[in-house]
Amino acid sequence: MKPPVMVDDRPYTRAGAVRSFEPVSTRRTFEEAVEQIAEQVKSGDLHVGDRLPSERELAAQMRISRPTLREAVKVLVEAGVLEVRRGQSGGIFVASEVVPRELLHTRQEIRFSEVAGVLEARRLLEPRVAQLAAVHASDEDFAAMARTIDRQRELAGSEDFLRHEDLFLQLDLKFHLAMARATRNSTIVSLMRSLLGQLEIARDMAMHAPLVPDWTIQIHERTLAAVRSADFRLIDEVMDEHLAQLEQIWERETGRGLVRPLPDFLQPVAERSRALRTG
Repeated sequence: MKPPVMVDDRPYTRAGAVRSFEPVSTRRTFEEAVEQIAEQVKSGDLHVGDRLPSERELAAQMRISRPTLREAVKVLVEAGVLEVRRGQSGGIFVASEVVPRELLHTRQEIRFSEVAGVLEARRLLEPRVAQLAAVHASDEDFAAMARTIDRQRELAGSEDFLRHEDLFLQLDLKFHLAMARATRNSTIVSLMRSLLGQLEIARDMAMHAPLVPDWTIQIHERTLAAVRSADFRLIDEVMDEHLAQLEQIWERETGRGLVRPLPDFLQPVAERSRALRTG
C-alpha cells in the first residue's frame, strides 16, 4: 500500500478536504465562510469531485451556525463551485475548479499603496522558495507543477480562450503553491498563500494588460526545469524574469519604482555611487 501523498505537512486524501477549515473570527461570518471554501478550491487544496466535511462538522470547524453555513453553501452552489447531492452517498461536493472573481472581492482589503510592499516581499521570498523546493521536491511535486502547465497549455490552445482566462490565472496560483509545497515547509506554504492572496489587486491590474499565455506557459516550464536542475544560479535568473512581469506592470500602472536586489554586475556601480554621495 502506497503511503499517503503529503500536502503541506498533512496527508492528502480524495475522500475529504485537504486542509481543515479555520474558525470564522470576524463578524462577516457569512462572507468569510464563502471565502474560506472558495479559496481552498482556487488554490487547489480542494479538487473537482472532492467531498467536504459534513454540514455539522464543517460548521463546527468554522464555529458558525449551521443556518449560516447553509447560506454560504447556497451561494457557492449558485456560483457553480459546489453541488449538494442527496441520498445515502450524498453530501457537499466540489463541482468546478473555477471560482468567480466576485466571490472573493472582500478579501481584497489590502490598500492599493501596499501592493508594492507585497511585490517586494515576494521578490525576497519566492526565489529562495524555489531553491528550497529544488532541494526537497519529489517526482510527485514536479508532476503537480507539470500538470498545471499542461492544463494552461490546453486552455491556451482552445478557440474560446477568453472564456477561460480566470481558470488560466487560477492555474498560475496553483503552480506557485505547488512549488511552495515542494519545500516540505508548512510555514513557507502559509507565507506564500498569504502573499499570493494579497497580490489579487496587482493581478487585477495585470488584466488590463494583454494576457500572454504563451509567455506564461514558457516561464513556468523554465521555472520547473530550473528547480529540477537544482542549479541555484539558474533558479535565480529564471525567477528574476518570472517575478519581473507583474512588477513591471505595477510600475507602468502606478509610475512608481520597486526595490529589487541588484544583479552582481551592477554592485560595483552602486558602490561607486554611494561613495560619491557620501564623498
